[in-house]
Amino acid sequence: MSELQVIESQQLDETATSAPNEPEWLFDQSVPEDERERFSYEIVCALKTVFDPEIPCDIYELGLIYRVEIGADRLAKIDMTLTAPGCPVAGELIRSVETAAGAVPGILGVTVSMVFDPPWDQGRMSDEARVALDLF
Repeated sequence: MSELQVIESQQLDETATSAPNEPEWLFDQSVPEDERERFSYEIVCALKTVFDPEIPCDIYELGLIYRVEIGADRLAKIDMTLTAPGCPVAGELIRSVETAAGAVPGILGVTVSMVFDPPWDQGRMSDEARVALDLF
């Protein structure tokens, strides 16, 4: 996505308080609202199929996805992190996210960037993840 394109931020449900695991969603202004909603829903569903092999919970509920950006060209850029910077399966997780999000109809390509700022902490996990990991 070029720097000259205008990006609008989109919330999945503006009336609800966003969950701690909810990533930032950015869409090019040319992406229609109904397509934004569909992409948001289907990308979340796809990301929920990717599990950290060391933790019995999906990466979306763990809060490892920080940002999802969809350009006018329908290319997705995803910023994600790891629970620990030295994670031995980092490359495997990146490929899994690219494959899962790339399978969403209408998404023409996916680039995943690994970021460590801000560092991940348990505060980013959803209630579902906390229950799954017996942290309540």
